[in-house]
Amino acid sequence: MPKTSKVKVYSTSTCPWCVKTKEFLKANNIKYEDVNVGMDEKARNEMFEKSGQFGVPVTDVNGTIIVGYDKEALKKALGL
Repeated sequence: MPKTSKVKVYSTSTCPWCVKTKEFLKANNIKYEDVNVGMDEKARNEMFEKSGQFGVPVTDVNGTIIVGYDKEALKKALGL
């Protein structure tokens, strides 16, 4: 059973890698908060402060920052 995680996905509505990241989380029954940085400047700035860049997706798993769609890093951070 995966450990409970606080997961936030910074994404945009047009990003195919964001969709892949969210599909991966759904497939593993991981609840997450989806933050659309294309529409929310405050969230975009928060994402930049955490990751140092504006590229999406950026996934925050309990404070572990994963840039891009990196299935292995997501598995490790989520304890899968």
